Amino acid sequence: MIMKGNNCFFCWLALLIAVAVGPPKDAGAVEPVRARDLGIAPGILSPGGYNAITDVDGVRVGHATLVEGDAVRTGVTVVLPHGENPFVHRVPAAVYVGNGFGKAVGFTQVQELGELETPVALTNTLSIHTVADGLADYVLALPGNGSVRSVNPVVGETNDGRLNDIRGKHVRPEHVHEAIADAASGPVAEGNVGAGTGTRAFGFKAGIGTSSRVLPERLGGYTVGVLVQSNFGGILSVDGAPVGEELGEHYLAGRDLEVSDGSIMIVAATDAPIDARNLQRLSKRAFMAIARTGGFASNGSGDYVIAFSTHPGVRIDTGENRATDTVTLLRNRETTPLFLAVAEATEEAILNSLFQAETMTGAGGTTLEALPREETLEILRKYRVID
Repeated sequence: MIMKGNNCFFCWLALLIAVAVGPPKDAGAVEPVRARDLGIAPGILSPGGYNAITDVDGVRVGHATLVEGDAVRTGVTVVLPHGENPFVHRVPAAVYVGNGFGKAVGFTQVQELGELETPVALTNTLSIHTVADGLADYVLALPGNGSVRSVNPVVGETNDGRLNDIRGKHVRPEHVHEAIADAASGPVAEGNVGAGTGTRAFGFKAGIGTSSRVLPERLGGYTVGVLVQSNFGGILSVDGAPVGEELGEHYLAGRDLEVSDGSIMIVAATDAPIDARNLQRLSKRAFMAIARTGGFASNGSGDYVIAFSTHPGVRIDTGENRATDTVTLLRNRETTPLFLAVAEATEEAILNSLFQAETMTGAGGTTLEALPREETLEILRKYRVID
């Protein structure tokens, strides 16, 4: 229909195109990209096909992202070790506490028994108990769990209160169920999603990041995958280049960067046949990557690693009525390549959590800027990290 006067046909056509395309993007905005796509490839081992924790067979990841109004910037991320009932088919697991300024739920039982009976969930500090409730409800409702009277939900957190109305406790149990329903193998959404929606690291907007490493066949061919929720401080280093110093954005550089407190949650998975003891050793090596990227576990930082193995031969099947288990495990001396793999994958996951994040404005009009890509790439060229 052709309109008369100012309401001309071409005006309507322009409006329809604008609606279809969406609002114009900020001219200075930069599309998120993974570190490896920019030529940043820390370490010597190769990543898996997705370069994600989901390269470990059976592992699935899901998010529920809450971006509402001017002040809600939070969410839930879940990591499922396999597609079966996690309470019945438990996986060996371990926890390592780098700096314990956190509010983790369910970690002491994992430390005591060395097994995981629920998915692992991540969220914000004041929603951790709500997420634990949602996780417990999910497990209790699973077929075959009708007589279960105790469940140990495992939930980690970081504080997203700079951008999020954290006191509003906007995360609800249904968001946990939404994240679980969203869980899938394959590529994993990163940056401003799920539990990483409102987080920051090294003074820049950060979020969820993931990566993986695959060992050569002569070393077993095992896969190690890592997912991080980055929300910590320090002096950013990218594959050895002093990016934070060069940008003048780092701890003790002034302004609010005088405070380096924050947290990081690291979830590590492997298909190698190792038990809780060697998973704990593996988780310690994941923590080393924090230092590699410039973090130093400040006083107020809650830095945790939880690791598990998906190898079918090391599962603890509670549905089988027997008094003993016979398992075949890697010997201690065979774990060294896994330690290298988890350190490399964690480092790259942290970098992805930064490069995949976008500038965001939230509660109180606070804006967290994304890592400036072009300036960062110039620094990386200067130090010959990339060509």
